[in-house]
Amino acid sequence: MSPYNHPTRPHVSIPQPPSGALPPGAQQPTNPSPSTRPYTPWAFEVTPPPFADDQYPLHNPWGDEHGSPSALRHRTLSLVNLPSDGSRTPTRVGSLQASTTGPLAFPEPQIYRSVSQRASGHKPSASDASNLRLRRDPSTASFQSSQSSNSWYYDDDYGSVSNESHGDEELLSKSLSDISLTSDEGLTRFQSGELPENDQEWHKLVPPEAIEALGKMEVQRQSVIFEVFKSEREYVSDLEAVQDVYITPLMNSQPPIIQPNRLQGFISEVFGNFSQILAHHQRMLGDLFARQRDQHPLIQSIADIVLDTTLKNDFRSAYETYIKHYPLSESRHRTELQRNAAYQSYIQSASSDSRIRKRDLITFLSRPVTRLPRLNLLLEQILKLTDKDYEHPDLDTLPIILGILNDCIKSTQPGIEAAESKVKFWALCESLVFRKGEIIDMNLYDKSRSLVYSGPVSRKNRSEGSVTGSWSGSGWADLSAALLDNYFLLSRQEQRQNGAVKRHLMSRPLYLSFLRLGSFTSPPETRKEHPKDGSVLSGLLYQSTPLYPFTIYHETSKQSRRYTLYVASEAIRKKWHNFFVDAITVHKVRQEGNMYFAPDVLSRQFFRTGGGLNGSKVTGKINAAVPFTFEGRQYIAVSCSTGIYVTIRGRETFCKVLNVQSTSMAAVQSLGPKTFNKFIVHVNNSLLSYPLDLIAHVALGQTEPKALAASMEKVVSSELMFFKHLHVGQRVLIVYAVKKLLQVTLSLHALEVMDVSDVAFTPKRSSKSSHSFRTFGDAGYAPKDAFDVTPLVKTIGICARGGILIVDPTNIANSRVTVVPDFSGASTNQPMANLKSRVDSAKPLGLIRSDASELLVIYDTVGCYITKHGTPSRSSGYIKWESKIDSFAQRGTHVLLFSTQFIEIREILTGRIVQVIEGEDIRLMYAGPTPDNHEPILVAMRGEQDKKEGIVEKIVELQETSEISAVRTPTTALPAMWEEWDM
Repeated sequence: MSPYNHPTRPHVSIPQPPSGALPPGAQQPTNPSPSTRPYTPWAFEVTPPPFADDQYPLHNPWGDEHGSPSALRHRTLSLVNLPSDGSRTPTRVGSLQASTTGPLAFPEPQIYRSVSQRASGHKPSASDASNLRLRRDPSTASFQSSQSSNSWYYDDDYGSVSNESHGDEELLSKSLSDISLTSDEGLTRFQSGELPENDQEWHKLVPPEAIEALGKMEVQRQSVIFEVFKSEREYVSDLEAVQDVYITPLMNSQPPIIQPNRLQGFISEVFGNFSQILAHHQRMLGDLFARQRDQHPLIQSIADIVLDTTLKNDFRSAYETYIKHYPLSESRHRTELQRNAAYQSYIQSASSDSRIRKRDLITFLSRPVTRLPRLNLLLEQILKLTDKDYEHPDLDTLPIILGILNDCIKSTQPGIEAAESKVKFWALCESLVFRKGEIIDMNLYDKSRSLVYSGPVSRKNRSEGSVTGSWSGSGWADLSAALLDNYFLLSRQEQRQNGAVKRHLMSRPLYLSFLRLGSFTSPPETRKEHPKDGSVLSGLLYQSTPLYPFTIYHETSKQSRRYTLYVASEAIRKKWHNFFVDAITVHKVRQEGNMYFAPDVLSRQFFRTGGGLNGSKVTGKINAAVPFTFEGRQYIAVSCSTGIYVTIRGRETFCKVLNVQSTSMAAVQSLGPKTFNKFIVHVNNSLLSYPLDLIAHVALGQTEPKALAASMEKVVSSELMFFKHLHVGQRVLIVYAVKKLLQVTLSLHALEVMDVSDVAFTPKRSSKSSHSFRTFGDAGYAPKDAFDVTPLVKTIGICARGGILIVDPTNIANSRVTVVPDFSGASTNQPMANLKSRVDSAKPLGLIRSDASELLVIYDTVGCYITKHGTPSRSSGYIKWESKIDSFAQRGTHVLLFSTQFIEIREILTGRIVQVIEGEDIRLMYAGPTPDNHEPILVAMRGEQDKKEGIVEKIVELQETSEISAVRTPTTALPAMWEEWDM
């Protein structure tokens, strides 16, 4: 009978190649109970991540010297050697190093184990074990000769093994059987987590004869395989503890620790797909324990079990999802600890659980992050310790597993870096302290927001002795700079007693569309740093430190918003420059790819100022432009210093129709069923009207310009200051202001434009009076410094230096006048007083509807919100424009602010910048008669410059875009909400 077929589990055997199937009747083990021993790292696993309870580092488990694969590997290899210096219990391998009388040339068999091999046979004797040891290590022949005089021979094909004398076989077999029973009990207690910590070693669960029979390399290999079992059991135990101690009680707590409306989101943010990873490892642990029970003490391989787990479709994706999200999980947990006292108490009470063993939750959250690198190192050790001289299956399987794990680790690294950057960005956002009064919406929590680069910088104080915060030298301030993907921030850092960090903004955030780079090559300057020990000589002693300056500035405030910052080295200065260039470029590309209003150039070359040397026509600067439609065609009328030109939209060449210079124009066509056919121009303090159809005929060459000039009708003939074309209900009104001699106020009038059909049946009163317009109500008065009219729904606003007067255009003389904003409560309201002092020197340009309860008042430098009663809202806060504007227009939920160099497009409700259009000498020409309409917005701006042909003036239309698969809801409100203003 072959000595390799045993009725009971042997301790040493030379098995047949594995069949790959579990023995009949084998069952998956139940989940092991959690261990109650103190947590210590296993022999080939590094210590847990060094998270202290009172420190919160953002730790990349394999991105630093403690967690990198190279560092882990170095520390692991030093443990594999199994030192006998007391740090670990020495094995009996050392006894195999006795001197030998000479090597015995036994052919070494291949050691395989079949899980299904259970045929009957005799139990091995001590000589069996010693001879097998000789087959693994022939240099220990003296040990064999000293144990037994039995003579054995092995054939190379693993056939029968002869024994000339059985001697004390029965006695030795009984002894090994007793040892086997003891080993079975220890293995069961190990898998259930009940074995003492000191006994959880492979060599303590294996009979000494087995250790003596194996070579040193195989002993080490079995020890590492055992560490896989041990570490996997501890890992699953920790994941189950998180589920049982943290997640489940948190969801079932009464009263709730986290508000019910955000509980599910909080658990998802903190614990991610924890349960998905746990399910994978529970299955793998069950398979590993089954293999251990079947093959202990000599485990042939566990590679097939690990490979089967790692090849599952959702195993890698589960880890990638969790690891990339881990920094966000940690950040969300810490934030809740600081904000929620109930959650803090709950976490503290959970740490007293025996399975937690006073470890922080961060330690458990980081376990999946560190698990794959540690498992990878163990499998690498098993591969190194597998005999390369024989065709062991691990030599083929383990490289495949290592490739999968390494790919997973590498693929998650960028995700971890991105998540850590996002955490740093959120910490920055939450720590910002803005200046009181100013409303700044930087859209910080948009998914696309990111922190590009940040670091400490120094800045010279404008006046010595004014340094606040960290002070380390006369006239210097230490600041913190942060470059986001849309803003640049400069702040002073403050460490508060509770450990929180606050960053006080030292200046307004600088939007990247306005940021410009100055010099980055200036020579270094020297900073004198004095000792901080407070000694008498500290003021006399100092150390000189070189600092490298760079300059950035705001395009529209080159002097007042110019920043020269200093960094510690030339390398850091170059890094700042590169990040600035990249961030500005990406920001510009994003703006161009996501425009709310797209510029469409209507005229590129026709209008010119100066030059004319090459025969090019000089038209002069564009003063006004207005679109109109006639017989289905779209026209554009443009007024210059040399006359009024008209063309069909799409054509570059214009036709001169009137030889007059107008500063403003209006095309009054139709409103509902009414038709007006009026082209109104402001010429030399007079208001003139022409038939709109004749304008179109002259532009097409169908009518002589003389006929058009003869059709002129005078509407207002003296001292006209300004006029406004607007719609009030179903009426088309012309509101204008006249200043008469010796008057200290302006006379405000309203004219209604008559329908063409009504004019035909209205007799002319005199040849001088206008029969196309009729006076609407009596004239009223406006301040002498009034300069414009802004339309609302049923009322209008008269813009003057002292504020905006709200009047009824249908009854100007008798309407109740309201001045907004109303600062009557400023004497008892400091924020309101601060706002009043800020807008006193500003020029009011108009106001627009924000929502059903607010209006936004537009000044040339700021904007502020008011209630339907006219009083400032939002704690008297204000929005400061990036540049000084001279006009504005509203479209839907956005307001467009026009300055000479930029068009700022902002959300009305929040004041947030969504787009910036850059140009030269920008002027708003036309925005329509109503505040919210779908008419085109026409803008004039400077084009290309040529010394011979002059400066080109171009006309641009801003076309509103629409979101893909989304519909923007325009700002609407019930008129009843504005009863006080009859709006």
